[in-house]
Amino acid sequence: MGNLNPSLDHESRFRKNTKRTYFQEIWKGIKKTKYLQFMILPGIIYYIIFHYVPMYGIIIAFKDFKLGLGILGSEWVGFENFMRFFSHPHFGRLVKNTLLLNIYGLLWSFPAPIILALFLNEIRNLTYKKVVQTVSYLPHFISTVSVVGILFMILSPQGGFVNHILKDVFHVEPIYFMAESEWFRTIFIASGIWQNIGWDAIIYIASLTSINNELYEAATIDGATRWKRMLHVSIPGIMPTISIMLILRIGSMMSSSTDKVLLMQLPITYEVSDIIGTYVYRRGLVMAEYSFSTAVDLFNAVINVLLIITANSVSGRISENSLW
Repeated sequence: MGNLNPSLDHESRFRKNTKRTYFQEIWKGIKKTKYLQFMILPGIIYYIIFHYVPMYGIIIAFKDFKLGLGILGSEWVGFENFMRFFSHPHFGRLVKNTLLLNIYGLLWSFPAPIILALFLNEIRNLTYKKVVQTVSYLPHFISTVSVVGILFMILSPQGGFVNHILKDVFHVEPIYFMAESEWFRTIFIASGIWQNIGWDAIIYIASLTSINNELYEAATIDGATRWKRMLHVSIPGIMPTISIMLILRIGSMMSSSTDKVLLMQLPITYEVSDIIGTYVYRRGLVMAEYSFSTAVDLFNAVINVLLIITANSVSGRISENSLW
């Protein structure tokens, strides 16, 4: 019996041919760029081994993990570890400290490299510009351990040059800044700006170089001052980059530089310095509560994912700039 609907058969053959042509084009493209494909292969392998394969271990957040029994042999406890964390007396403090550090960082650290990039873009002396840019991003290459060590030295109540100035110039008694809770966040944010402002400014400087010079020339002809050109040409020109970086920053609002906080904090400053990252470190590596610490970290990651999705959606609606 023949085909009752020849048009459907023709459409089916057309789709198959289209798919075949599509995959052939992809394969041709891969063959044409085979050497580039080999270059990115190590990066792909790295992410698969160290970022995707370990995701299997997330299931211990829902188990009472025992090293002797292994992941599969350990008993399922469902959301018990999460409930333990939510009912923990320090839950509110941990979330508050984590959010405050990131909110202050967003208010102060995020605009700093943008401002530096805009000012550097206005400098006409290329030698001076290169020197300033180099000096500003060099601290990025200093290890976090060294940065915290420098902070302890210069802020020390015995021999620290900051306390020397306070005592000799302002006649103020020495202050142990690193042991004062009210100074912790200020020191953390200020040292972070010093360490990363130059490095973070690089992407904005690159974005500024892509702005058409004719826009600046037209603004100059219209009588715009340097400030006006910066306000109406430079900032709108890098706004897509600012939007993307802001989305990424919001997506890490529940994450902080755990290593730096861990090095800076003292038991006396736990009230303001204890964040989710340091709590996970103590419960996981020090107290060997692997299931509980994994549950806490998983909760943190889920909140970050929700934040980045929300920020991306809002940015897409307001400015039409988004990650996807």
